[in-house]
Amino acid sequence: MVLKYLAMGTILAMSFSVSAAPVNVNKASVDDIAAALSGVGPAKAEAISKHCKKVKCKKPEDLLMVKGIGEKTLKKISKDLRFKGK
Repeated sequence: MVLKYLAMGTILAMSFSVSAAPVNVNKASVDDIAAALSGVGPAKAEAISKHCKKVKCKKPEDLLMVKGIGEKTLKKISKDLRFKGK
């Protein structure tokens, strides 16, 4: 019985760790950026979108020019950023 609950708890915990697909910040919509990047809400997503339309972003550090994106946030979202492709 204990093993059953332990297994169920493990499966439940793993389901919460699944993240959204990586996002190309040069092409994605504001909603897609906000959904894909942890800790980025609509306002920051809008700022990222505007910045990347003005200046094509080529690497994660390019987002440091966006108000509200600092080193800590960049480290958190870097794995989900894409700059080429879809």
